[in-house]
Amino acid sequence: MNKFIKTTTLTIAAAAVSVALASGAQSKEWRGWNIHPPEYPVSTGMEEFAKIINEKSGGDLEAKVYHGGVLGDQPDAIQQVRLGGLDWAVFNLGPLGEVAPEANVVSLPFIFKSVDAMHDVMDGPAGQQIADGLIEAGLQPLGWYDSGARSFYNSKRPINTPADLDGLKFRVMSNDLYVQMVDALGGNATPMAYSSVYQSLKTGVIDGAENNYPSYDSSGHFEAAKYYSVTQHLILPECLCMNKALYDSLSDEEKKIVHDAADASVEVQRAAWAARAEQSKEKVIAAGIEVNEIADKQAFQDAMQPVYDNFLEANPDLADLVKAIQDAQK
Repeated sequence: MNKFIKTTTLTIAAAAVSVALASGAQSKEWRGWNIHPPEYPVSTGMEEFAKIINEKSGGDLEAKVYHGGVLGDQPDAIQQVRLGGLDWAVFNLGPLGEVAPEANVVSLPFIFKSVDAMHDVMDGPAGQQIADGLIEAGLQPLGWYDSGARSFYNSKRPINTPADLDGLKFRVMSNDLYVQMVDALGGNATPMAYSSVYQSLKTGVIDGAENNYPSYDSSGHFEAAKYYSVTQHLILPECLCMNKALYDSLSDEEKKIVHDAADASVEVQRAAWAARAEQSKEKVIAAGIEVNEIADKQAFQDAMQPVYDNFLEANPDLADLVKAIQDAQK
């Protein structure tokens, strides 16, 4: 059975637990929240998860994916899955750091050396420790999806050294670690909703942003920011998870169906992601985007020391987890 099974006591109000149980195994449909469009690799994995649950349970369990954020924005959806208003979802670990400090560790810049290293770490003991923190927050992790490596792109110039960020305004996700990251490199960080980035790039409100190849492609950001510099400063996993109270209400047989479906969907999603990332890279290069690889990222990594120092000063109990992730990649 999947390694994420755990019986940690949930410390959320009893009323919320009652809501979650009411939407449990007897529910006709488990509603799955997804921010991405139907053709996105995360969506492909979620559809696989739902299909296997529906087939293997013989109709006793029914899962359905609602794509494109139609069930609400991400911060609200995180709370809804925790409390049982929604049944399951896939969330990036970046915003999950606000509800489980352990999840914030993977938002430390350059903590993963590669996508493959991230997979190995998240599928091992360190990933289990992060899962334990999410369980305490009311989310039952079932597997770790891929969201690739994030790099900087902008409308002004290639970035080869930290000095090249000097004076440039970059959109970042709403997490203080990302603000500190850009500031430490000499840029100006601007937290902003993803939906506002394209227009802000077109009008010059910001000079650039940071994301993976598929998002850079599908968002159309490459049309306004034609320099893509492969810093790979963040390699963020995504969590396939469900409401903890709902999970606890399942029988052992039903839990096995859920975990088998999750394991299969992780394989499908990671393969779909790898293929999509390569396709998106080829597409933007064909469109005339200037892509520059950075052979030696040491200067970028060295600049992150104050970010790590601030994080560990504020979260001394997470020092062992940071070290475990680093040691696992030696």
